[in-house]
Amino acid sequence: MDLVIIKYNAGNIQSVLYALERIGVNAVVTDDVEQIQRAGKVIFPGVGEASSAMRYLKEHKLDTVIKNLQQPVLGICLGMQLMCAYSEENDTTCLGIFDEHVKKFTPKTGDLKVPQIGWNNIFNLKTKLFSDLPENSYCYFVHGYYAALGEHTIATADYVQPYSCALHKDNFYGVQFHPEKSAKAGELILKNFLSL
Repeated sequence: MDLVIIKYNAGNIQSVLYALERIGVNAVVTDDVEQIQRAGKVIFPGVGEASSAMRYLKEHKLDTVIKNLQQPVLGICLGMQLMCAYSEENDTTCLGIFDEHVKKFTPKTGDLKVPQIGWNNIFNLKTKLFSDLPENSYCYFVHGYYAALGEHTIATADYVQPYSCALHKDNFYGVQFHPEKSAKAGELILKNFLSL
């Protein structure tokens, strides 16, 4: 299976490659449009800031490419947020694959730090992306912005308030947490994505 990881200026690509190697899968890291379009599956990772990432995607015509992909696509962290319609982070119009808006966490009390960094449980799991994964499994998060709950929500986490920690529409999947850093749970989610 040809698996491509999209190369752009906000990737956490090395840790994704290591995680895939641990489950015996090799991936090609590329920003080549034709190679991305030909791939059997595509991972769209991300760590960073929304507006500069979107600017880079547009400059390299990757925004159009990603939106038109027909094969299974998995967005991770910022990758998932960029697949939403809009992000409050520097007032950014995103890819619009999912209708959800991405908002900044605003805790009511001082005991919750932003960004959320660390392990949190995920629940209300739907779709084959979470096959065989127990409810309330723990995954690793690092983020200060979140996608609200909506029609595309396929998993929920709770930090400040309940929010979408995974989204799905057609061939597009997104996870807010980092499966590549989420131990056995993350490994299973990556395997499930590869078997979609």
